[in-house]
Amino acid sequence: MKSSKALKRAGACALGCALFAGALMSSPFALAQNVSANQRVTPYTLTDDRGRVVVVDKAPLRVISLLPSLGEIVCELKACDLLVGVDRYSNWPERVKSLPKLGGLDDTQLEALVKLKPDLVLLARSARVTQRLESMGIKVVALEPQSQEDMHRVIHHIAGALHLPDATVRSETLWQSIQQKLDAAAARVPKAAVGARIYFEAGSGYFAAGDASYIGETLKRFGLVNVIGASMGSFPQVNPEFVVKANPQIIFMGERAATDLKNRPGWHRIEAIQQHKICSFSPEQSDIVVRSGPRIPEAADLMVACLKRLYPA
Repeated sequence: MKSSKALKRAGACALGCALFAGALMSSPFALAQNVSANQRVTPYTLTDDRGRVVVVDKAPLRVISLLPSLGEIVCELKACDLLVGVDRYSNWPERVKSLPKLGGLDDTQLEALVKLKPDLVLLARSARVTQRLESMGIKVVALEPQSQEDMHRVIHHIAGALHLPDATVRSETLWQSIQQKLDAAAARVPKAAVGARIYFEAGSGYFAAGDASYIGETLKRFGLVNVIGASMGSFPQVNPEFVVKANPQIIFMGERAATDLKNRPGWHRIEAIQQHKICSFSPEQSDIVVRSGPRIPEAADLMVACLKRLYPA
């Protein structure tokens, strides 16, 4: 009799333990642990934009992005929840605005960053803090896309470094979506604008978007002719007199710079200024237009919208 009761108690315990274990294993925390354990089996290896081979041997759970475009890629890959900190300029999507801001390329707040205990930091090749972070044992991946092909590669590497499920499929799906949207934007370019000479000022100090840059590649897709040739680099600093001699028919620039055009020596002779063919962008729009991230289709839409205003049907 006692043996029978003991067996019943043992059976009940076994059933209860099994149910408890099942519930535990189906919890989000346990699933995350299982996924991470599986992902650790295959380390992800990449060569970053410093030319350094980086091995990410496990799925990072706490990621910091110190370049806006890299954080935007993380979020477009549906991994925004992994971000625990960003640089001061990151402002999209909305959810990153509430994350701790850790400075910029030249003044990263190292102490605040370390307190966030990241297991992966994404940053630009030119960031000053890279060696310090690595000396502290923090995994660093430096990525700084200049062209659209660079962007394709960076999206692929970020998906891999994050050990996302179906990383290759996920990154390629995002890239193909970007390409389709760019094609759609190009199809809306007014025919009267095709073949026009353009100058795209990407930053103060006469830094221009060259033909080899991701911006230049979009403009080429539109059928426009960039006066800053590929041989000049992706984002060269140009002599203002060069722009006068090149005589662009359309100028793209920030609205702040556009208000100062009349004060630039000799620029009154430029056809774009004489014909009022200026596409100027607000600071918010400039964030979209000049970033080498997944919002380049939105940048293309902004450019096309301006071209349609300049060349109404």
